[in-house]
Amino acid sequence: MQKVLSGIKVLEQGTFITGPAAGMFLADLGAEVVKIEQPGAGDPFRAFRGGLYSPHFQTYNRNKRSVTLNPKLPEDAAVFDELVKDADVYIQNFRPGAAERLGAGEARLRALNPRLVYCAISGFGQTGPAAARPAYDTVAQAASAFLKLLVNPANPRVVGPALADAMTGFYAAYGVLGALVERGRTGRGRAVEVSMLEAMCHFNLDAFTHFFSESEVMGPFSRPSVSQSYVLECADGLWIALHMSSPEKFWQGLANAIERPRLFADPRFASRESRIAHQEDLIALLGGLFRQQTRAAWCARLEAEDVPHAPMYDTREAMEDPQARHLQLQVSAPHPEGGEWHTIRSPVSFDGERALEVTAPPMLGADNAAIVDPIRQRLGQAPTAGR
Repeated sequence: MQKVLSGIKVLEQGTFITGPAAGMFLADLGAEVVKIEQPGAGDPFRAFRGGLYSPHFQTYNRNKRSVTLNPKLPEDAAVFDELVKDADVYIQNFRPGAAERLGAGEARLRALNPRLVYCAISGFGQTGPAAARPAYDTVAQAASAFLKLLVNPANPRVVGPALADAMTGFYAAYGVLGALVERGRTGRGRAVEVSMLEAMCHFNLDAFTHFFSESEVMGPFSRPSVSQSYVLECADGLWIALHMSSPEKFWQGLANAIERPRLFADPRFASRESRIAHQEDLIALLGGLFRQQTRAAWCARLEAEDVPHAPMYDTREAMEDPQARHLQLQVSAPHPEGGEWHTIRSPVSFDGERALEVTAPPMLGADNAAIVDPIRQRLGQAPTAGR
């Protein structure tokens, strides 16, 4: 794939997800991302079954290099400063104030490198009454009113992946890209700030817009009702998803597929508004019908009628789908300890060229010899291995 950020050097001093995700999104576009980690343990997300290469860490740290530095040691702080002088971007996701205590605050790094794009990611923002509070994915989802849209009132429990963490990393990378474009015009860097609360409130924009414009407080079934979305179990115990939306042609196609051509003679289902009002009745009707045939049979019928649908795959099934195979979504690279490492490629293609090349997440300190030791040599320090 074309490495559109080739030549951009990124220092990522991130842990867990938000900072590492931001670094990975830039690395996927071709930036050289150097992950700065604590000697010995590294990013806490590494820890797993007595090792330092967890699936959680692997998810957000591909296409990077790893060096180990302890910024509290003067000699390591000197190496860090040399890295900053040569960097285009610095990313951290410490709590507010922590970067300054570690000698990595924006003002200090800006003095070393006026062109630096400095990205600070936080939970609740850099200032304000909640700035010092700890924040993790569920906390941000709850504070942004997003979690309220996911929790089923009949069985209230947290569901799904770490969406707030990943989205905050995405927004951070988006901000960095904007700052890099501006720097191309002005020659000076910017301080980019994003919090998990701000990111998730923006991601939840549809719910807030409904509230601002109509005083409507959306719930977990508000959007699925309006969009007429369904998940239905089939005869073989497998599930299928439908998203019927507004066009009447989709509903006519569904009526044909289920062999109920008179479906719309029923006043409950005669119009979009009535189908929204009577969605529970539709769920009951469709649920009974779909349990009479296998998922494969329903997929064939629905595809023949051009009805928006998809099998509700699990991760084991999704990559076996012919379209996923055609798009080459699963890619691999040599594992640093032998064998093959597998992941899902970046979804962005440039000029029709897919991002099929990837490097596995680095082992802790794997690039000390190539990156840190030459700097130590210039500074008259002993190499990392001898420390």
